[in-house]
Amino acid sequence: MDDIVAEFFRRTILKIPMTEMMTILKAWDFLSESQLQAVNFRQRKESLAQDLVLLCQEKRARLQDAALLDIIYTQFHRHQKVWDAFQMSKSAGGDTDLFDMEQFKSSFKKILQRALKNVTVSFRDAEENAVWIRIAWGTQYRKPNQYKPTYVVYYSQAPYAFISSSQLKSNLPLLGQALTIASKHHQIVKMDLRSRYLDSLKAIVFKQYNQNFETHNSSIPLQERSLGLDIHMDSRIIHENRIEKERVQGVTREIFGDYPQ
Repeated sequence: MDDIVAEFFRRTILKIPMTEMMTILKAWDFLSESQLQAVNFRQRKESLAQDLVLLCQEKRARLQDAALLDIIYTQFHRHQKVWDAFQMSKSAGGDTDLFDMEQFKSSFKKILQRALKNVTVSFRDAEENAVWIRIAWGTQYRKPNQYKPTYVVYYSQAPYAFISSSQLKSNLPLLGQALTIASKHHQIVKMDLRSRYLDSLKAIVFKQYNQNFETHNSSIPLQERSLGLDIHMDSRIIHENRIEKERVQGVTREIFGDYPQ
């Protein structure tokens, strides 16, 4: 394990809160139970990180092992990212192909690596036929930057993907192309949905709460919808506004559940 990978491990471990350290390391499943029991988790975090890095060196950990640990950390702290929803579609009359997750992963990785010399792609299977993808981008002349990756959550049983917002927007078309081809779709479009709360975003997109939404006629000009109420409102109007606000909050909870909105 070279110094670059060791530093990647160290910085990833330092991000993990001490209260979650053991849980995340067990989910990672790289270090054995006996190795973890031999570590002093009550020491300073910097010293703990050094001890864990030494264990990783002894086990000849690779870059992909460090990337997997970073994916698990991100799954625990998905709310720290801003997520955009994307929808894919097949061409009219297109055949329904049987989905093979391993084939998808292989195809997705090959498409990115053929287009871009320096790129690191890592996967982790999750619940509900989902796969988490981590892409660390480089250029033709620079190694991938492991500290500014893009994360993708793709659900194989639905034409949706959720992509973390990234400063490297120039790579988004290539990422969309890889997703579309690997999943055997025809095109991909960005939906008007963005949130830090991935679970709420998924619930909305998947229409888990299948109810009729109240719609308002947005074709009415904004000027006509602005009533221009006097600032000195009648107490009855204030009461009605409060009742309406409580009603909207109740409907929101009923439709979207208790997820943070």
